Amino acid sequence: MGGKLLSDAMKAAFRSLKGYNYRIWAAGALVSNVGTWMQRVAQDWLVLTQLTHNNAAAVGLVMALQFGPQLLLLPVTGFAADHFDRRKLLLVTQATMGALALGLGILTITGLVRLWQVDLFAFLLGCVTAFDAPARQTFVAELVREADLPNAVGLNSTSFNAARTIGPAVAGILIGAIGSGWVFLINAASFVAVLCSLSLLRLGQLHPSSRAAAGSGGLVEGFRYVWRRPDLKAILLMLLLIGTFGLNFPIFISTMSVTVFHAGAGRYGLLTSMMAIGSVTGALLAAGRAKPDIALVSAATAAFGLGCGLAAVMPDDRLFGIVLVFVGLAAQTVTTSTNSLVQLSTDPAMRGRVIAILLATILGSTPIGAPIVGWVADRFGPRWALGIAAASGLAAAVVGLRHLVGRST
Repeated sequence: MGGKLLSDAMKAAFRSLKGYNYRIWAAGALVSNVGTWMQRVAQDWLVLTQLTHNNAAAVGLVMALQFGPQLLLLPVTGFAADHFDRRKLLLVTQATMGALALGLGILTITGLVRLWQVDLFAFLLGCVTAFDAPARQTFVAELVREADLPNAVGLNSTSFNAARTIGPAVAGILIGAIGSGWVFLINAASFVAVLCSLSLLRLGQLHPSSRAAAGSGGLVEGFRYVWRRPDLKAILLMLLLIGTFGLNFPIFISTMSVTVFHAGAGRYGLLTSMMAIGSVTGALLAAGRAKPDIALVSAATAAFGLGCGLAAVMPDDRLFGIVLVFVGLAAQTVTTSTNSLVQLSTDPAMRGRVIAILLATILGSTPIGAPIVGWVADRFGPRWALGIAAASGLAAAVVGLRHLVGRST
């Protein structure tokens, strides 16, 4: 009996994979995601240990340049996702991202790379990602039926975080063996997989979302739509707090590894993978839910704050890694649940713009928080930087609680 229940639960959790289009998309995305996480670790390690002398602020600046375009280009990225063919848009953005990884890899293996060049490539990657992210998030709705959308979003996050488990650990080994430059080249090659998956989709089996009318309002209309929705305003404020001060894991993990635990690249990659174990668990749990709500998001932000506070006081890297599993689970529950909740509760014709606002809030807030968190890590130590992350999670939980109380009165 128990075996049958477990089997049914597993089938429900992976039901979107029954469809050909989603299955092909997921396979290509998994390969590309592994490469992306390998590059993230290699890039942070290159900046922290080769181009600077353990300068956390420099890592924070790279993060700011990479995620800043989410805010700068917000007036056009959501509009593009709502008005253009998303599959064709993704073909362009994914190919461009692969070319950028190739360029940075060549500079690095030839010994010509400089810090300003990493900053420039991070900014260019951020510009392309600003168009890619809302198109990719909303394209999922075209691959599955509306009833399977929460499951597909959860499986997308599972793929991303399964890659987060594999990629950093592999990158940590390869950085020591062959260097960061070759890791960038491997990431460039990984984009071939997702480009092939987009080309192999059966177009007749897609579920096109309603397109916004050509003359309909752009970003302003998106903000008006959000402003009329107290639930969306509460969610975005929670994400703003978490995104600004909490989701700066490259800074937290790299500085704790290097300056507190005095670990090498291999251990840094392993710690990043430890957090990803929790993230995969959180994503799988999200895939099994019918529909999340703000109460769940509020509880997850509180758990995130408590986890970061606990991580800040861990005495060694083993216990730190164990706590990171818990932190990853909580963070993934927040991000995946809000994505599903917003997509399901938003008018399809407005979905691209609202998702662009959501992504700009959670990712675009990093340019504000990352340099601040990096400065705190340099000046007072990475444990204090984690304390700021803990405070952001608890503050976000208060915002969610206030919304729930106000709704019930």
